[in-house]
Amino acid sequence: MEKTLNRVELRGNVGADPKVTEMEGGVSLIRFSLATHEVYKGKDGQYKEETTWHNVAAWSTKGMPDFARIRKGDFVELTGKIRYYTYTSKDGQERYSCEIVALKMSLPENV
Repeated sequence: MEKTLNRVELRGNVGADPKVTEMEGGVSLIRFSLATHEVYKGKDGQYKEETTWHNVAAWSTKGMPDFARIRKGDFVELTGKIRYYTYTSKDGQERYSCEIVALKMSLPENV
């Protein structure tokens, strides 16, 4: 049997203040956008910066930071997995989306 792996490591800045939803049993769900940046040299020899936006979701499990501390612009490191899903929009169209489900997350102090 072939072993498979679904693992993502990201370091970036929170794009907007996160949305935190309180669930039953004292568990919270946080959702936010995360921007990662890559600098590369283009064909014209000039350096270019490319920003990629990621949708992140995380549950308040052991080892997660206090979600109330996470704000727009904060630097976040996370390890998680990619999850694809489909949903039906308000206009009845079937849509596809992707998010990163964070399994470990930290807010490094000295960045």
